[in-house]
Amino acid sequence: HAVSRQTLSGAAVRLDRRHRRTGARHLQAARAAAAESPDEEKKAAALETMRKFSQQYAKGSGTTFCMDKSVTAVVIQGLAEHKVELGAPLCPCRHYDDKEMEVKQGFWCCPCVPMRERKECHCMLFLTEDNDFAGADNEITTDEMNELLGGI
Repeated sequence: HAVSRQTLSGAAVRLDRRHRRTGARHLQAARAAAAESPDEEKKAAALETMRKFSQQYAKGSGTTFCMDKSVTAVVIQGLAEHKVELGAPLCPCRHYDDKEMEVKQGFWCCPCVPMRERKECHCMLFLTEDNDFAGADNEITTDEMNELLGGI
């Protein structure tokens, strides 16, 4: 990989500092919006469901999350959005001409076929220990998700 662990770690620290400063304000705004909108409630519930699913699958498959947890948070958020919009956690890291058809085929629904068959996750959500970007754990808290996503 062209990006070193030190560079990735430094970027994560800078991202973490920036989100700490603005995280509380965004979280309050997101909670207020969620209280007003049933769609926001669905998105928040789907986000929590996908967070729990991701942790469970990582533990069961012997994989870990990326060392940069913002990658984990963004991928889980994309899965949750697809779950709400399409009824299934379609991989958010690919382009689709017809998302509904892709959902019906199921190949790219998380965990996708390449992940189930070969432990190859294009999104970098589930990483094997030999991956240069593999983190030390397979857990991400709701608070971490809120902080990394800016309170969404």
